[in-house]
Parts: sequence; structure tokens; C-alpha cells
Amino acid sequence: MKKSTKESRLTWERIKDFCETLTEAEDALTREMISRISDKWSLWTMGVIAEHSRPMRFSRIMDQVEGISQKSLTKTLRGLERDGLITREVFAEVPPRVEYTITAFGSEMLDNVAPLWLWVSTSVQRFQGCQAAFDRRGLRPGKNN
Repeated sequence: MKKSTKESRLTWERIKDFCETLTEAEDALTREMISRISDKWSLWTMGVIAEHSRPMRFSRIMDQVEGISQKSLTKTLRGLERDGLITREVFAEVPPRVEYTITAFGSEMLDNVAPLWLWVSTSVQRFQGCQAAFDRRGLRPGKNN
């Protein structure tokens, strides 16, 4: 356990040292990208698109990302496109056809985030136990109890 904690500390120190070399604009963009990949829908949406080896239409993505609204999916796709993580191709047809594809940059990001996603997924019971213990103490997250 100590080795893991020490390695973690070293990693965070390296991140901190590197971030201190960033300009204000670069630091702001870094924080924006961390926010993007940790929001409710972006990773899931990218995962769905990446899972298919061919371009996907909006309605198919919506079917695969359970619980997302049309408005949220539109906003998510636009953000991912702006960041270069997916591409959007519009076909001049009636009715218009739009298809989305993961980019190489998006695939690279997913490859780097996958270990975190797997760790969280395999730690669900631990999270449940921690949350149950917290709740038994009568505390509420985000409240000054």
C-alpha cells in the first residue's frame, strides 16, 4: 500500500510541476478538458461511438446512451466535435443525414481514460460501502453538518 501511495504522490507532484509551466490559457483549457471528460455524458457517448467501427447517426447514439435527452446529446456531441474528439459529417440529402465518428485523438483519450473507468467500475461495492457508512452517520454530502 505504501508503494502505491508513494507512487501516487510522485505522480501528483509531477502533474503539479508540469502545470506550473502552463500559461493561464493553457491551464484554463486543461481544466476545461478535465471537466469535459468527467461530465455525465461525454465519456459514455464517446465510448458508444468508438465501439462501432462505422459512423453513427444521432438517433442510434441516442438509443445507445440510456437516459440522455436530445438536448444533452446535442450539446455533448457539439462539445466533443469542437474538442476534436469526434467528427460530424453532414450529407446533403432530404431529409438531412448526419453521422458521427470517433477521431484518432478521441480514441487516444479513451485509451488513457479506460483504466480509470475500469477501476471505478470494479470498485462499485467499495463505493457503496463507503456511502452507506457515511449515510449511517446522518451526514449529507455538500452540507455543513
